[in-house]
Amino acid sequence: MQSVIASNPEASRGRLYSEEESKYRSPFQRDRDRVIHSKAFRRLKHKTQVFVAHEGDHFRTRLSHTIEVAQVARTIAKTLNLNSELTEAIALAHDLGHPPFAHVGEDILKMKMKNYGGFDHNAQAIKIVTSLEKNYAEFDGLNLTWETLEGIAKHNGPLINPIPYTLNNYTQKHNLELKTHASAEAQVAAISDDIAYNNHDLDDGLRANLFTENDIFGLPIVGECFSLVDVKYPNLDPIRRRNEALRRIFSAMVEDVITYSLYLIKGTPLYSSRDVRELGSQLIQFSPEMTEKINEIRTYLFDNMYRSDRVNIMRERASLVVNGLFDFFMNDSKLLPKQWAHGENELEQARLISDYLSGMTDGYAELKYTKLTSGT
Repeated sequence: MQSVIASNPEASRGRLYSEEESKYRSPFQRDRDRVIHSKAFRRLKHKTQVFVAHEGDHFRTRLSHTIEVAQVARTIAKTLNLNSELTEAIALAHDLGHPPFAHVGEDILKMKMKNYGGFDHNAQAIKIVTSLEKNYAEFDGLNLTWETLEGIAKHNGPLINPIPYTLNNYTQKHNLELKTHASAEAQVAAISDDIAYNNHDLDDGLRANLFTENDIFGLPIVGECFSLVDVKYPNLDPIRRRNEALRRIFSAMVEDVITYSLYLIKGTPLYSSRDVRELGSQLIQFSPEMTEKINEIRTYLFDNMYRSDRVNIMRERASLVVNGLFDFFMNDSKLLPKQWAHGENELEQARLISDYLSGMTDGYAELKYTKLTSGT
């Protein structure tokens, strides 16, 4: 039985363009399926999470990260008696707007678009699912429900001015109520993102030899989980030992979110999903103790992984490629494919270039840059 604060598909605020609903799938299930079948979702396979593809086959990509987020989100949503289909739809769509080369790609686009309305990957995800995907006869985009669009736009919390240009444009015709919190399902998707990347970045950092198990033994949660494994499985093969410990770290974060969020839900007078949006604070949270521990892990990863020499070399290359492509296209729109070269003024052309670049995979961006710089 779903909680009173769960989003009810039968009470959905609907789609921008009216459609006959499916006999066999709920509106939120259709949203999830449309995201999975989109071209933007498939491109996530070839977009960097932290390490570029040629670094190794087992490092996370943006797609494998997204699938891990969706798996965590389903588990938490089901345990909290929320709508798991809406949760999964938001989780699967949450990174659709990420440009190539992980966060450095977004940083460069933000800088290049500073005078043209800026760039934000959540806002770009909304643009993708409302206009850039062109698969259907009767509308552009995926025509997702209001609840899914709201969750994509503000799963990280309310949006206060300045609201990203792209998102502001869309909400003029379809009000997503950006200044309130999102549904409990969207909040689950957001915290599942935190759980997934904190856990798999430890795994990828160890795999890349940026640090060792001994280096991170002193981190909260981490050392405890390795010790538990050592007691239960003495002399275990190092790879299995690592996997067993990481699995326990993962579980500790998930269980903390469930336990603390249930505590908040039971201690707060809530009678509908609307009450969650108007609460004024996040309902789905880590406990204060877990938050402090995770912040320490994040600080370690920032210093020893995200700003490591090996990752910085990739950052420099990514910066060169994205910067270079943007400048090439702004200086000569004839270098763009026809569908991206029809801006009526400088602002419109910059927005088109931003859309084009943000949709690229790492490999495609590298290929375009190589061709343009070699003159072939």
